[in-house]
Amino acid sequence: MMSAFSGALFFCYVVMFLEAQVDGKKFRWRVMFLLLTVLALASLIYQPAYEVLADAPPIDKADTAWMLTAAGLVLLMTPGLSFFYGGMVSEKNIISTMLQSFIALGVVSFLWFFVGFSMAFGESISGIIGDPRTFFMFKNVGLGTNAALSPTIPLLLFAFFQLKFAIITPALITGSFAERVRFTGYLLFISLFSLFIYAPLAHWTWHPDGFLRKLGVLDFAGGSVVHMSAGFAALAGAAVLGKRKNFYDSRENHQPANIPYVILGTGLLWFGWFGFNAGSALGANESAALAFATTHLASASAMITWVLFDAILGRKISAMGACIGAVVGLVAITPAAGYVTVGQSIFIGFASAIASNLVLFYKNKSTIDDTLDVFPCHGVGGIAGMLMTGIFAKEVGLIYGDPRVFLNHVLALLIVSAFAFGGSFILYKVTDLLIALRVHPEEEEIGLDISQHAETISK
Repeated sequence: MMSAFSGALFFCYVVMFLEAQVDGKKFRWRVMFLLLTVLALASLIYQPAYEVLADAPPIDKADTAWMLTAAGLVLLMTPGLSFFYGGMVSEKNIISTMLQSFIALGVVSFLWFFVGFSMAFGESISGIIGDPRTFFMFKNVGLGTNAALSPTIPLLLFAFFQLKFAIITPALITGSFAERVRFTGYLLFISLFSLFIYAPLAHWTWHPDGFLRKLGVLDFAGGSVVHMSAGFAALAGAAVLGKRKNFYDSRENHQPANIPYVILGTGLLWFGWFGFNAGSALGANESAALAFATTHLASASAMITWVLFDAILGRKISAMGACIGAVVGLVAITPAAGYVTVGQSIFIGFASAIASNLVLFYKNKSTIDDTLDVFPCHGVGGIAGMLMTGIFAKEVGLIYGDPRVFLNHVLALLIVSAFAFGGSFILYKVTDLLIALRVHPEEEEIGLDISQHAETISK
């Protein structure tokens, strides 16, 4: 009965779609809505089996409670990012910039349910990618544990915790092409990026059979998977989309639209990052406590280092600088959070802030228009964090006399950098062939809030 009703509903949509005489823009939206209809009906009709494993480990209630909390904290980071970025752009682009982050909550969640989780954590194909069939439409992603992926919490909870990482990664990229990207092109790009860049990187690094993990690469919560991938994708995006019309004026005279938004966004990101890093212990345990502490101290150290470094170079101590420094510290400690001491985390925050600050200074002297400095903050912060993880990681770091982990991290950095930049560059080009990525000059002039969304900030 339900299948027949769904089939009839789908048939009606197809007829309406085929008979409508629409312009190119409406045709594109009808195609997207038709695809959404197909996915919604498929979700209703297809009810996958859930295999119950007799030898599955028991659920730990404390771990489950903490991971439910951590997943919620990580989700909060994406709205936090929207405020962080939204406050930095010009007033005519606040809504569009914030929406580019916020919409990822919907787009990536859909992809993750249907095939993304399976590509990241499904049965490994040569350590490169997960089999899309393993968890297709969350088949066998049930309320029991999974010995390989979630030994003490429900696999469903693990899948949704990992989803939050998949959501924020493409959202981070948006800062590089803010104020000039077409919204429909952006939607297509983040879909392609999530499936063909993020999912393979997550598999390489976090799946038990991923080739980087088997090589001994340590990435506690996403220094390479999240931040390096976003940073290098941002660099590729800036190259493909080119400079803003008023690039030189913006660089010299740009005033952030709302610095209190930036401060609010930083606070939400810092708060959510405790779930991001401490949650990556996958339990209420010693590693979670260590990651919680190192996360906070690294961010505090980087924030103070950034503003003092600005001061000794003759710049004003600014709220923007304090916020950027805090985020850089959070980025840099991410891969190391559960592997280093609290004292080492302070040094990681200190060193990463100086490195990112210097790269940002020289980037501002170049013609690269990475609007909100995604690469200097997330790309460089991720690189610094991964290198220092190889140096300081407990018992296996370079300071303990064994160079193998450090050298493997250097190799991983080269692989991830080339893959994220090169792969993203190709995806930008593919997207641009299908849907123009850049808005028309007159649309850029009036601002994306009006030209893309017909909305504006009320005075």
